[in-house]
Amino acid sequence: MPVFLSVAMLEPFVPPSLRLALSEPVVFRGRGGQRRGVDAILLPEICEAWLKARDAGVLQPQQYRIAEKADILKRTLAHVGITALVDEATGYQEVRDRHELHRILEAYIAKELLPWTKRFPEEFFRQLFRLRGWQYSPVSVKRPKAVGRIMSELIYEKLPDGVIEELGRRNPVVSDDGRRRHRHHRFLTDEVGHPHLDKHIASVTALMRASSSWQGFKRLFDRAFPPPVGQEELPGILEQVDEAGGNSQVG
Repeated sequence: MPVFLSVAMLEPFVPPSLRLALSEPVVFRGRGGQRRGVDAILLPEICEAWLKARDAGVLQPQQYRIAEKADILKRTLAHVGITALVDEATGYQEVRDRHELHRILEAYIAKELLPWTKRFPEEFFRQLFRLRGWQYSPVSVKRPKAVGRIMSELIYEKLPDGVIEELGRRNPVVSDDGRRRHRHHRFLTDEVGHPHLDKHIASVTALMRASSSWQGFKRLFDRAFPPPVGQEELPGILEQVDEAGGNSQVG
């Protein structure tokens, strides 16, 4: 048994399931080399053993301080995820976040530039132009300059955290008018990135179709896809978009 449960008076309060789990320790690499630990999800049961022993009155006076800490810890675990609490205490949270971001980017960003295919349907632009009061022509490839920024705000920035930053790194602006060498979607994976993109475009198009004004659409959009805490909502951002004419290349 681990040292924190090897006290003789605790033995009757350690259930067989916990005893079995603790008999197979987790081996990990620590500062002093290879070490042995226990799975964090066992913490509530370990605390419970101390609390049962305290309630039974079998602890020594100096051991009540340990039971008190076990009580505090168990109450905390009722409100905070066990793994998150341990990651925070050990400083692993930042490492975990980096690993999570790496997994997201591997799933969404293709290793090689994919061939060009049309991903934004004409209905998306038709509804966007209607709400903005612009004249729409399906045969024209020219778009108002604001279209690129709006597409970024509505679509690409709503992909998982880190994806739009990686797209910007892979596909940087190459001209003074904001043009990029490729369409962003050519850097997304067929397995995860494109299906998510297509689904989101369809959702945004449906919101635009259901709106009679740009302001009404923005309210629906912010309700359906709220910005992260601390970021400005869509209405404040898009009102600042430059609507000067010109070509746009984001989608």
